[in-house]
Amino acid sequence: MAAEDGPVRPAGVDLDFWSFIALANRRLAGEYGFRHQLATQVLLTLNRASDLVTYDLEAAVHRPRGRSWSAFRLMFVVWLAGPLEPSGAARLTGMSRAAVSNLTKTLVADGLLDRTPGERDGRSVRLSLTPAGHEEMVAVFSEHNEREFRWAGALTEEEQRILVMLLDKLITGHSAPDVRGRR
Repeated sequence: MAAEDGPVRPAGVDLDFWSFIALANRRLAGEYGFRHQLATQVLLTLNRASDLVTYDLEAAVHRPRGRSWSAFRLMFVVWLAGPLEPSGAARLTGMSRAAVSNLTKTLVADGLLDRTPGERDGRSVRLSLTPAGHEEMVAVFSEHNEREFRWAGALTEEEQRILVMLLDKLITGHSAPDVRGRR
């Protein structure tokens, strides 16, 4: 089998995440000559951790209440930041303005968000929680925060602070001028 045909591993061996990482590192370096396997490992691991935590929070806390992870994020930002224009909510949630607009329609229909005219001009709007939305956020965040605590509990408080510091450095310390993303 040629290297570009697929992974070279013993037949019948199932890969788990970490054995896949080891295989990927060997192949990327040995077969393809890529030099930055540690960078690949860091970002694959970061994405894996994020996916696991997000899926768990959504499946255990939000879906049983009929909400998506995205709906929670939008309501969370509006709850704590106060009334916001959709563009500000998009920036703080990391979602597109189109995603915020679509979620807003559903949450307004569900009686959890209000859209009121903005102060700048006749076209702008501001999003705010309704009393029902506020009540839902207080209730749901209690369970959400306990689950966050259980996830973060795998690390000491000092390790948690170091992880936050390192992630902040990763987010703000990139040097490539062409990095794309919503900020």
